[in-house]
Amino acid sequence: MNLKYHINQNPHKGNRGLTRAWHAAKNSWCGLVYAFLEESAFRQELTLFVLLTPVAFFLPIAHLDKALLISSLILVLVVELLNSSVEAAIDRISFEHHDLSKRAKDFGSAAVMLALLIAVLLWSATCIPLVFRP
Repeated sequence: MNLKYHINQNPHKGNRGLTRAWHAAKNSWCGLVYAFLEESAFRQELTLFVLLTPVAFFLPIAHLDKALLISSLILVLVVELLNSSVEAAIDRISFEHHDLSKRAKDFGSAAVMLALLIAVLLWSATCIPLVFRP
């Protein structure tokens, strides 16, 4: 039995191969542009990324450490995008107050806070010893 015909197919999932990758890349770019234009928190965290990434390149540390510092900044952006997507989905359902909607938004906000904490810990652990070298 061919399961392909027994599953509700998403009509937007018909692309395969390079066509699928091209459409996915366009959608990803649109998401980044929309986040930049509409989400002030994303713009703030992107500014942090733009300012600190060159700093990471010039620090006298191993390449892996530089990658970890930059990755921690990318993680913050990723989690912010996920948080924004949760908030958009909740707002699409309803703007009225609901405890579960608040909980979902608070979970997303907490995830961003934890991602920022990871970045602060990594940057602190890397930079403080450089400042206080004998």
